[in-house]
Amino acid sequence: MEVKSIQETEEEIINEFSYFDDWMDKYNFLIEMGKSIPSIDTQYKVENNLIKGCQSRVWLHATLEDGRINFTADSDAVITKGIANLLIRVMNQQTPDDILSAEFTFVDKIGLKEHLSPTRSNGLMAMLKQMKLYALAFKTKTEQAK
Repeated sequence: MEVKSIQETEEEIINEFSYFDDWMDKYNFLIEMGKSIPSIDTQYKVENNLIKGCQSRVWLHATLEDGRINFTADSDAVITKGIANLLIRVMNQQTPDDILSAEFTFVDKIGLKEHLSPTRSNGLMAMLKQMKLYALAFKTKTEQAK
């Protein structure tokens, strides 16, 4: 399976969100996306994997396989699940370097931050930060192993 670049996936998401004029429709789309999130194994639904700064409980787990990061997540809030799935869709199967150098402009281009409540917006930024921290940790670990 061919892995799309972060930029290609971001463009896809921007196009998908452009089909909706109304933010209620965009929220519903996010909720639908949450239903297809790569499910986290229950053994990773632990305190250590909770994202700090989220109003709802969000667990995020990452593994490195063949130089690419796989993310799984879960949340007790449907919109938050959708947001997590959006971020996973962009970053899953990417290399640590690609994640660390990406700017994730799609978040602003689809108006996500400005249409979320301040606490959800903080949660979005906390998820993004945690995913970048995973990328940095995997990159550091890989370089030390050389």
